[in-house]
Amino acid sequence: MIRHISIRNFAIIENVDIDFNDGLNIITGETGAGKSVVIEAVSLALGSRADTAFVRTGADKAVIQLIATQDGEEYVITREVSAAGRSLCRINDEIVTLGTLNQFCRGLADIHGQYDHQSLLDPDNHIRLVDLYRKDTISPAKATVSDLYAAYTGLVDQLSKLKRAQAEGKRQRDFMDFELKEITDALLVEGEDAALEDEISLLQNSEKIFSCLAGAYQTASESDFSILSAMKQVSDMVSETSEYTKDLAELSQRLESLYYEYEDAATTLRELRDGTVYDPAALDSAIDRYETIKRLKEKHGRSIPELLSYADELRSQLTSIDNAEEEIAALETQIAASAAALAAASEKLTALRRAAATELESLITEQLSQLNFGEAAFAIDFRKAVDSAGNAQFSADGTDIVEFLITTNRGQPLKPLSKIASGGEMSRIMLAFKKIIGDYDHIPTMIFDEIDSGISGIAASVVGRKLREIAQRHQIICITHLPQIAAYGTSNYRIWKHSDDVMTYTSIDPLGPDEKVREIARLLGGENITETTLASARELIDASK
Repeated sequence: MIRHISIRNFAIIENVDIDFNDGLNIITGETGAGKSVVIEAVSLALGSRADTAFVRTGADKAVIQLIATQDGEEYVITREVSAAGRSLCRINDEIVTLGTLNQFCRGLADIHGQYDHQSLLDPDNHIRLVDLYRKDTISPAKATVSDLYAAYTGLVDQLSKLKRAQAEGKRQRDFMDFELKEITDALLVEGEDAALEDEISLLQNSEKIFSCLAGAYQTASESDFSILSAMKQVSDMVSETSEYTKDLAELSQRLESLYYEYEDAATTLRELRDGTVYDPAALDSAIDRYETIKRLKEKHGRSIPELLSYADELRSQLTSIDNAEEEIAALETQIAASAAALAAASEKLTALRRAAATELESLITEQLSQLNFGEAAFAIDFRKAVDSAGNAQFSADGTDIVEFLITTNRGQPLKPLSKIASGGEMSRIMLAFKKIIGDYDHIPTMIFDEIDSGISGIAASVVGRKLREIAQRHQIICITHLPQIAAYGTSNYRIWKHSDDVMTYTSIDPLGPDEKVREIARLLGGENITETTLASARELIDASK
């Protein structure tokens, strides 16, 4: 519930403070005095989007501060908008985001402007109003439908992707088979290409290698003055002196070790020499094998390990293509079960909605009667959403299409609300909905900006009476230009505009009993207030009690 609002440098308002009370708070004033500016300021404090145009000319920033109570707790909400475009939101001096402020204030107040009845003209909103009426029972069922719909659409999407993949796979199957056979037939071995490079190099240079190895072995071991025999002599000669000193013994061991190591190297030389044979057939075979591997690597842009991995991937894809029919059949079975569960949940939701709609029809008809629609009839029409083939078309909201039908004259058929009601009638019809729905949405404050648009006379008195009735369970803040509605206010305020040589100012004053009479008299007869208009004002006030 809104207790106080402070407005600083907002539009044409320089400095205004308003204390609001329980019940029906009525704000009146001349056209252009700034009545709707107050609602704009409240809306900004409650989390609407900011605009630098709101900042009063010559000021650095606009500041709106609102004091409200909710569930026994008091909150101070502050909204600042600078001329430079920066916006700041606070709840109890804690800086919060605009989204947080907006979410918090949704449970605090609801603002209804003179064009809000357009929502009633849009059939897409009708189902939301029915759901709101019995939200305690409908919301859980609706959540179940939403979850089942998400699961159902997920499976349908999965099936669609699988079928696309199957179709694409079938188109590429022959090519994939060819590639797999090509890689498989190559009998690739990891590291084989490097080994072949060494083998080819050896075979291509075998004559030179044999010549060099033979000469080296001749020098090392076979000639009369071979290195090996010379090393043997040196080792033996030093060995004969090894017993005389420690240094000689160590040197003898080193020379003996070198001799045996060199002897082993010479043996390896002989083996390599004997194994080196120029074999043109073996060279051609190695080159052919290397070229085969090289061609596969270049064709696919992959190394041997990558080619082997790609072959495994092709096998997996071909298996998936071959098994796709089974997967599709299994998925279609899941979809059928999911659709059945969704259909059952949607039917349950429809039954709850129809029960709520039956109650809502009766209550709205009663409210319309109280709002001077004595001959009106109201009904809520249900249809099933279907696709082009006539099958039920699911959504997260179920399968219902809901539309409000009304007739305001006896003997006339029910027709869609958008084709029947005039502007003034829509204001009263919307008020009927706010009376019913407002009792269930638990929002403590309702704000109406000129809900009286398009009505006058007896209808205006009826709207005033209905506002007073709603105000028994909600705080109402209402801007009006009609004396018949203003008379019903439990707290009345007058907004007025005045100017000096430099600037225009707006002020708001709470009205005492006598001031309320004079303001209603002004609404009745203009600035020329007479005893007759004063008497009429008192009569309106007395009639409202």
